Amino acid sequence: MLWRVRSVAVQTGAEAKGDTLPAGGKPTVRSRRLGATLRQYRLAARLDQEHAAEALGCSKAKISRVETGISAARVGDVRVLLDLYEVEDRNVYMKLEQLARDSNKRGWWLKYPQVSNKEWYADFVSLEADASYIRTYHPVFIPGLLQTGDYLRTLVSSGPTVHPPEVIDEMVAVRQTRRQIIKEGGAQYAAVIWEPALTAPMPSSKIHRDQLLHILDVAQRQNVSIQVLPFSAWQAAHLAPYFVMFSFGPEPAPEAVAYDTTTTTMILEDLEEMAYHARVFEYLRSAALPPDQSLDFIRKAIEKIPASEKEA
Repeated sequence: MLWRVRSVAVQTGAEAKGDTLPAGGKPTVRSRRLGATLRQYRLAARLDQEHAAEALGCSKAKISRVETGISAARVGDVRVLLDLYEVEDRNVYMKLEQLARDSNKRGWWLKYPQVSNKEWYADFVSLEADASYIRTYHPVFIPGLLQTGDYLRTLVSSGPTVHPPEVIDEMVAVRQTRRQIIKEGGAQYAAVIWEPALTAPMPSSKIHRDQLLHILDVAQRQNVSIQVLPFSAWQAAHLAPYFVMFSFGPEPAPEAVAYDTTTTTMILEDLEEMAYHARVFEYLRSAALPPDQSLDFIRKAIEKIPASEKEA
């Protein structure tokens, strides 16, 4: 399954039909995840939408809207459907019931209009906020959850689009809030970063040094693993572009992979895609320096940064 999420308005007609709308009044990544999972269990049970509609006492159209994420499923409806589909795993019940509750929960990012107005970015942040395991590979930039505010400001300012200061301030505030997910005791976080992203000169030696020091600081947390992929590991570095892999339960098995760009986000949930990216990430980790050697590498990289802008 591939979602290409763009910043466009979605006309659902759900309000006129009396359905429960997801938070924000439009399909969200949470409502789509819930709907897609319910559909998978229905198909596995060899039942059609009419069976589901009869069990809930609703129209077939409503089941269709729930399965596509246009309408948010109620917790009670989720239980009835999982019973109908003869799902026995109680963890599945707990997971999908929580997802149903969260589908109508306003995310913290909705208070930032520059984020909530970009549906593709809001969906990416929603995945991140729900994740219990986050694994990422980046060959070009410092991964988002490891970026300092000044590093982000430099990236944004160097792009072709000129942003007003207040917009950049909001981007930094959102990024700082996003970083809370990997605070001690939060999601398990593992990042593989190709060497050039760490060592290539930056416009400011101070920003460069502070960024690498910040990575060293974050890497001290028990739930964080940082590995450096050496420049010489060319073959491994080109196995895939930047991606983030998410898991949402107690097990690390991937459940979504996101390719995040400046204009769109692609979210993949196909099982073969999950398995492929899991293999790629393990290959990258094997080719990368172990975590302790990676931190030594970053410390040495800091020593090579010019001490002043003049020297740079």
